[in-house]
Amino acid sequence: MTPDPGQSAATSPRYAIRDAVPLKILVLFALVYLFILSITLLGGSFKLLGGGFAQAIFRTTSHPIVGLVIGVVVTAIIQSSSTTTSLIVGLVASGVLSFENAIPMVMGANIGTTITNTIVSLASISRKEEFQRAYTASTVHDFFNICAVIVLLPLQLWFNIIGAVARWAEQFFEQFGGMTFASPLAVITKPVAGGIMHLTGDTGWLCVAIAFLLLFIALRYIVVVLKSMVLARVERFFQRYIFRTAALSLLLGIVLTSIIQSSSITTSIIIPLVAAGVISVQQIYPYLLGANIGTTVTAFLASFVTGSPEAVAVAFAHLIFNLFGMAIFWPLKVVPLFLASKLGAAAARSKMIPIVYILIVFFLIPGVIILLTR
Repeated sequence: MTPDPGQSAATSPRYAIRDAVPLKILVLFALVYLFILSITLLGGSFKLLGGGFAQAIFRTTSHPIVGLVIGVVVTAIIQSSSTTTSLIVGLVASGVLSFENAIPMVMGANIGTTITNTIVSLASISRKEEFQRAYTASTVHDFFNICAVIVLLPLQLWFNIIGAVARWAEQFFEQFGGMTFASPLAVITKPVAGGIMHLTGDTGWLCVAIAFLLLFIALRYIVVVLKSMVLARVERFFQRYIFRTAALSLLLGIVLTSIIQSSSITTSIIIPLVAAGVISVQQIYPYLLGANIGTTVTAFLASFVTGSPEAVAVAFAHLIFNLFGMAIFWPLKVVPLFLASKLGAAAARSKMIPIVYILIVFFLIPGVIILLTR
């Protein structure tokens, strides 16, 4: 397209985008501070609520299956595993939730976050072949996480494999001075958090609500800003360069999700590419596993803010769960790929299946389990 001769270089869209970058960086720093503040405030809020609240949380999540399904439902509702894991880290750091009970909740968050992909695939529901490809691509992430939980949750309950490795990693990390990252963050957030609690009259529930609101806003708009800065430049390279090898696909999933801090975004953007037949489900499989690993960065950032070894151990548990799952179901990728392909074919035949699947997997089954174990 020929440039408008009346349009100066300084006012062209390209220069406008460049001029906007410094402002976006400043906004990003402000949002990161807001995220750190929300975690600090969350910890202080739970302390205000006292021991009775802590005991109620312990009773509710003491059953590992209940903890798992709570992680699924909460993440499915807010569509952000980053928010869920950050809340879990805050609960553990405050002593409200035990490290052992937090691990199944983190596993559940991994399952709950995949609902976004499934919803995105519904955009192609009126075109049968396209929808079958899109739905298969969206649910392969579901089945990977579900299969990983089916294998690893019993091993965790019987042998504490994830908990033991996570505690070892946290201690190893702490010996090398990793926890010192929390100190400057606490200095700039604790006075503000204390001021907010004072303004609310030290009302625990109100402080929790404010902390959750700040956390949601921060993570929501961190994703928006980073998406505008990063994804537009990345999408055009997907087909041409990235999915040529499994290693490149895995690396992109890790790096892009670490930067954007939203596996929902980074996995959802490739669904239209698969729907169009540009890339295959087999090609995106390593990318999805990489996104699972990249999303653990948020939990680490939240745990550093708290300065709590238990909280850092939870972040390591999230990472280790995903690494173990990848170690098992990359070689056995035929299992989630087969299940997703069968569900995709069924969904293409009956448009009700995707809706029923979402309701049953993400809400009905967790709800029944919670009711039965009360």
